[in-house]
Amino acid sequence: MTEPPTTPSIGGRSSNAKPSLMESLLGLLRIRVKRGVNLAVRDVRSSDPYVVVKMGKQKLKTRVIKKDVNPEWNEDLTLSVIDPNDLVMLTVYDHDTFTKDDKMGDADFDVKAYIEALRMNLQGLPSGTIITRLQPSRQNCLAEESCILWSEGKVVQDLVLRLRNVECGEVEIQLQWIDLPGSKGL
Repeated sequence: MTEPPTTPSIGGRSSNAKPSLMESLLGLLRIRVKRGVNLAVRDVRSSDPYVVVKMGKQKLKTRVIKKDVNPEWNEDLTLSVIDPNDLVMLTVYDHDTFTKDDKMGDADFDVKAYIEALRMNLQGLPSGTIITRLQPSRQNCLAEESCILWSEGKVVQDLVLRLRNVECGEVEIQLQWIDLPGSKGL
């Protein structure tokens, strides 16, 4: 039995090998899904909402909160960031036992401004310093001004997202960054 031909290696890796996930990974984006406010009613008098977050091929979801249009999830979902230009898609669904889950609105948000703030050298700033302010506009789903700030040695962004394709509802989230040893980094 003969061995398959090998490509000469360059720097310890064969020249036709794709970069590993760690080599293309910028870091992790932790999205704290805090709560929903005035979400749409999809069952008789209430809804059983949960949130799905997508970025690229990744898809994560929160737990279902039963019979609550003002749910408090306080749940962390962590996405791997490879391309800072990818939008993060957030969709709220109403969990149904016997039928397909109903969509309760969606929103998307951009992480470019947040990643730009992470790339700044902010060591030594007082906690609570506002780095950037993002205003609601027709081009984004912000329900109110969103501040990117330096808080206790971390860059944090709080967002209130107005849901689209639905009669009412907002979702409050917070972004935090996690550097990964061995990743490409920012």
